[in-house]
Amino acid sequence: MRKLLSLRHWRMVFVRIFRLLRSKDVRLRDKLLFLVPVLLYWVLPDAMPYLPFDDIAVTMIAAEWFTSRMERKYGNR
Repeated sequence: MRKLLSLRHWRMVFVRIFRLLRSKDVRLRDKLLFLVPVLLYWVLPDAMPYLPFDDIAVTMIAAEWFTSRMERKYGNR
């Protein structure tokens, strides 16, 4: 729980995301697996009105999932 509240942890997660999104080794399909849901949630939050999540929380959850999955799949590049 303490890790999830750490600004250092989230800064590193977002650094890793940008590195993965820029990487030519990560397939476009995998990049879109992160970008499309996050962007849709930011643009269309009313499509899911009964979910009590903020846009930032959804982005952070997706970011944590995306980085761990892609680093396992492609390694730390």
